[in-house]
Amino acid sequence: MLLTVSKRVEFSASRRLFAPKFSAEENRKLFGEESSARYGTGRNYVAYFVFSGQPDTTTGMLINISEIKERAGQIIHDRYDHRFLNEDNPAFDEKVPTAENVCRQLFDDVAPLFGRDPAKLVAVHLRETPERSATAYADGAIEANYWFDFSAARRTISPHLSALENEKLFGASTGEHGHNYRTRLTLRADSVAPEPALGTQEEISSLIQLLRTQLDHKNLNRDVDALSGKPVTTESLSRYILQSGSNKLPLFRVRLHERVDFFAEAWSGGGMFLGMRETFSAAHRLHVPSFSDTQNAELFGKCNNPRGHGHRYVAEATIAGEYDERSGALANFEELRNALGQALAPWRDKHLDLETEEFRDKSSTGENIVRALWPKIDNALQQRLVRLRLWETANNRFTLRRV
Repeated sequence: MLLTVSKRVEFSASRRLFAPKFSAEENRKLFGEESSARYGTGRNYVAYFVFSGQPDTTTGMLINISEIKERAGQIIHDRYDHRFLNEDNPAFDEKVPTAENVCRQLFDDVAPLFGRDPAKLVAVHLRETPERSATAYADGAIEANYWFDFSAARRTISPHLSALENEKLFGASTGEHGHNYRTRLTLRADSVAPEPALGTQEEISSLIQLLRTQLDHKNLNRDVDALSGKPVTTESLSRYILQSGSNKLPLFRVRLHERVDFFAEAWSGGGMFLGMRETFSAAHRLHVPSFSDTQNAELFGKCNNPRGHGHRYVAEATIAGEYDERSGALANFEELRNALGQALAPWRDKHLDLETEEFRDKSSTGENIVRALWPKIDNALQQRLVRLRLWETANNRFTLRRV
């Protein structure tokens, strides 16, 4: 299993996407209309620093999250926050501060600060806007993400199944209904290339416009010729978007949310994933019985409050499998939702340390919670779980992956 811990840090900056070696028109095609913002245009960035390693057997922590905020936060404070990146950060003297370049530079700036720590920085994810983000990895790989929305109606059915089979697999969704879909297109490269790193803004905008024309305000069963005679499911739709978009750009994967708490993801190599989120509220206290009061206070701060504190946790379970051409489904929606809900039920509205067996003898850190939750869900899903994420807050995320 691979365990990661992610810390969220925000900053604001301005930048201009413009390469002097290109003409104004070439820059517009590469970076869009904002390339003409001579003095820069602003962004409220959100950076996620992702660390991996083995948690300490005594404290239950992979890394002290406050250390991430302190060290990475200092870099951001000194070099990025409230800066005009093109002129105030020397790293961008000769390279354009695209989301990919800023993300890679953040990784290169922060990784050395943790060189002697057991936990290592393995990725930095940077959200520039709700529609634009990038991820830089320790091996040099870089991803560019583009989000867009569309609304459509559908019946979740497969023409290859009987009415009874459709009803059993899809339930009430076999009736006509609609969704406000949110889609993420991801492009990937082994390293950051000369501008543009991954696709031009003109190419991306053209592709998104094409996909929205095909899908937005359509009845997917009747109005999309490419889906005629095929299953219409979230899985099949994500695969269709991947295949259709790959005719224009080399898409690496597509994630399709039909709801905030449910998504399908199709990968260019043929992989298919299905994810479900659910919340639960619980209280806990971070405390190591073998430590002194002073040691606990120094390590956990306010989280060591003797009377406890609490969170509205978010758990996200992702399964993998082969796409079924006959049904168009990877799993039964209700079975996935029930597996997650039943696993969380014993913890709802409980004090984890005082009222559950899992944390009577070990600290209820996010790392320990996600590791305790894994087998509960995995067993219910016949060992198909490939990733489990736990948000303690919007700023702190703990992830366990099957390697």
